This record gives sequence, C-alpha cells and structure tokens, in this order.
Amino acid sequence: MYKLFIRPFLFRLDPEKAHHFTFKYLKMIHKIPLVPALIRAIYQVEHPSLHRKVFGLDFKNPVGLAAGLDKDATLYQELSNLGFGFIEIGTITPKAQPGNPKKRLFRLLDDQGIINRMGFNNQGVEAAVKRLKKNKGVLIGGNIGKNKLTPNEEAVNDYLICFKELFDHVDYFVVNVSSPNTPNLRSLQEKEPLKQLLDALQTENKGRKAPKPILLKIAPDLTNEQLLDIIEIVQETQIAGVIATNTTLSREGLSSPHQNETGGLSGKPLTKRSTEVIRFLSEKSGRAFPIIGVGGIFSAEDALEKIEAGATLVQLYTGFIYEGAGLVKSINKRLIN
Repeated sequence: MYKLFIRPFLFRLDPEKAHHFTFKYLKMIHKIPLVPALIRAIYQVEHPSLHRKVFGLDFKNPVGLAAGLDKDATLYQELSNLGFGFIEIGTITPKAQPGNPKKRLFRLLDDQGIINRMGFNNQGVEAAVKRLKKNKGVLIGGNIGKNKLTPNEEAVNDYLICFKELFDHVDYFVVNVSSPNTPNLRSLQEKEPLKQLLDALQTENKGRKAPKPILLKIAPDLTNEQLLDIIEIVQETQIAGVIATNTTLSREGLSSPHQNETGGLSGKPLTKRSTEVIRFLSEKSGRAFPIIGVGGIFSAEDALEKIEAGATLVQLYTGFIYEGAGLVKSINKRLIN
C-alpha cells in the first residue's frame, strides 16, 4: 500500500514539505480512538528471539530509527508504534537554530538516495526535554551536537549542556561529530579533539549515580588509519560503542539529477561502504564494543549483512522513507526465522 499509493503522493511534494505533512498526518491519525492499537497490531512483531541486551539496555527488537527524522522529539511515541525497537531523536543543540537555507533536502530517485544539508535545524534542548517528559515506555537515544555559531574550541560546552539537560530523559547518548553540514564539525573527529570531548562527557557521566551509555557516530569517509584511531579512542575513553555510519560526501557512481548538490548523501549508495566500516571496526577491535549499523538498509537482507559484519543493532532512515514501515516488520520477521 505504501509504495503503491502513499509514496507516489509524497514524492510529488518537496521533500521537506512531505516530511512535515507525514508528521502531521501520523500525529492526527493517532488521536483517533483504537487507531494506535491497530497500527501496533499491523506493524509490531513480538518474539523473545528479537530481544537484545546491549550496553546494559533492554531492546525489544534490534531495529531502530536513526537520528534526523524526529529531530525535536515530536513524534517518537507514534513512530515507535510502527515496530521500531528504539527511536533516536536529534541532533539536538543547546539553542534552537533554523539550520541552513532552503532548499536543503533532495531525493536522488535513480540512486534511491537522499542528499541533505539541513544543518542541525532544531528547536533546542529545552523544547525536546519538555516533550520527552511525556514518554510512555519508548527507548530513546539522544543525539547531541553543537550550535553552528559555537567555535570548535568551545564545542565541549555545547555537548555538555545537551548531555546534562537530556540525562534524565534519554536511555543512551550519541555524540555527533560526523555531520558534514555544520562548518568544521568533522574536524572534531580528529584524534585529540575527539578524545578531549569524550573524556569531558565521560567525566560528567561517571559522576552520576547511574551513568548512561555514550556512543560515537562516525562518518563513512574515514580512512583505515582514522578508523584505527576511533577504536583506540573508544577503548581509552570507555564509551559504550559506535554508530556506523553517518552520511557521506562521496558522489561515486551516482546518476540522479541532484547528485552534485552539497550535503551528506544517504541511502542505497551508502550500503556497501557502511558495511565495510562496520566489518573493519568489528574485526580490528576483536568485537570489543557494540556497533549500531546504519546506512543503506532497504531490505531484510541488507540488515542481515550489517549484523553479519558485526553490528549488534541496526537503524533505518532513508530506507524507511523509500520502503515504508513494512521494512521494519520484514526485518524483524526475517530475524526470527
């Protein structure tokens, strides 16, 4: 139904308008009595074999929604009804910011991809916290970043602000230093600044009565040498794990009209590279830490490849937009079988 009727309609709209329309529609239909229960009955898959205990958290299934879709924690409850085992909100910054000028989101239909240069558009951490206080049992990851105008030398403060504000309202944290759409952000992935950032967060974290898992989201464009640095940093700072990967700056092999737009590319073109990064991290570290695999998952087979490469959990974003909620169900059913 989604690919036959809903997607053709949505894909006639500007991508950002389609996003806002979909959010309003999902919010609206969930206010109709019995509809949430019906949606859960259609999409949710329950089975003991799907349960995962990862970095001390209990996941009802290993398929999550990646950050970037529900930036402001406005729809996490409704999205969880579509079968996801966990929802990652954000990227959240301390202060609200509009992001980059529009147009900033492009479908690459021939390549089954998306290019975005959103630029951490969000309503700020206080707005997210207000909504997360209403959470009814959804396992939430908080993806945190820095404001555009904050210089890199002061970036640690932005991450700490978000960490402290969100601490009581999320189950795990993701440090995003790998988005290509905030000027100079990726330079924080360099060994020394990254270690300083993670050490500062861990110092704050370990001072808490019950510390939260902290994960690092990395770019697919890192070299093998940089990936080896990531392994070393994860082990030295004792963070909980890695999310591999964010969007790519590569445009290799594309054929769609919007291929030369600036921004991060996600979707099918990222499938192979993200799996390569997962396998490299897993093998070179001796499976020393959990990896959440994300990038170009469009089928149950794609998800299984990520898991076989070393991912403990997986996340969807572009594949969810192209394939619909049925993708979540098909992955979970395949994992049972």
